[in-house]
Amino acid sequence: MSIAKAELNSEQVVKDVFPIEDIDYVEIYVGNARQACFYYSKLFGFRIAAYKGLETGHRDACSYLLQRGEIHLVLTSAYEPGHPIAQFVHTHGDGVKDIAFRVKRVEQLYHTAIENGGIPLQPPQAIDDEHGTIKVARIGTYGNMVHTLVERTEYTGLFLPGFKEVDESVASYDTGLFRFDHFAINVERMDEWARYYANVFGFHLLNSFDKDEISSETSSLMTKAMQNDTERVKFPIVEPAPGKRKSQVREFIEYNRGEGIGHIALETDDIIKSVENLEKNGLKFLYTPEAYYNLLPERVGEIDEPVDRLQRLHILVDRDEEGYLLQIFAHPMGDRPTLFFEIIQRKGSRGFGNGNIRALFEAIEREQLKRGNL
Repeated sequence: MSIAKAELNSEQVVKDVFPIEDIDYVEIYVGNARQACFYYSKLFGFRIAAYKGLETGHRDACSYLLQRGEIHLVLTSAYEPGHPIAQFVHTHGDGVKDIAFRVKRVEQLYHTAIENGGIPLQPPQAIDDEHGTIKVARIGTYGNMVHTLVERTEYTGLFLPGFKEVDESVASYDTGLFRFDHFAINVERMDEWARYYANVFGFHLLNSFDKDEISSETSSLMTKAMQNDTERVKFPIVEPAPGKRKSQVREFIEYNRGEGIGHIALETDDIIKSVENLEKNGLKFLYTPEAYYNLLPERVGEIDEPVDRLQRLHILVDRDEEGYLLQIFAHPMGDRPTLFFEIIQRKGSRGFGNGNIRALFEAIEREQLKRGNL
């Protein structure tokens, strides 16, 4: 395993000039926001916190804000078939459009990003309501994705101007999810986009793995995991590598009609309880065979969790020099085999479970075989 915690190259990294406080929100474009709102709330235990649409004076699109802990997820759909949101969904299916960064000094950071090669989409602007002023700007990235820069220093409202607080909930079991852990980016040109995040946003390389380190007997991929200086924003950037069969990343790119977010990892501090309740809520997870757990004690050493309970729930475990983590991967959220969710609990490890890649590949390949996509 090749671990690279230094920068990509010293000249490629913009150090300490793009401070990102955290993920402000994630926006998913969907075909029907009201139905998706119920679906996500029921499965993940999100609270419906705010809404904008026809009833609040917005004539072209509607959005629901779902919230739990530090997680803020926005589901948005268009009213008209020719709207860019509808066109996005027609091309890609339901998928992530925006990962917003919470920052200060948005004007300065936007111009810094553009000077360093960022794709300009929307220069800084102020949006006002009775709660104050929000400043936002937008920078483009891979595929049709964007990063909105959000400055909240002069705003006291719940979320964004134009949203009305609703505070509703859907009956579901407590999932214990509390923050975004990381986002896996599926691309055709991994090195190019790793350099982009280093140059434009000041990210640095956490670790990297080549096609021989992340593979099954039939498919493989390459990864460079990037993160910002506060380590609150983590992006494993993944590229498919040649193999005997089609990899999960290649399948994603084909059905997504381009690059995009392959999965969102949500963090919990009790993965056993979380998975038990997520299953009760209706979320389906990938199957892991018994042989994986027969070898688990030898591979990862002593852990706090009973192996028999992990096996019953199909939870995976991986260890590195800093500790271990537990993780599990759900089935795709829609009919297209694209966006899915990961549930993760960290016990010291800062990695992404690369020791589980073979088990994950084999689980996904079983599903690909059912779909006729291997």
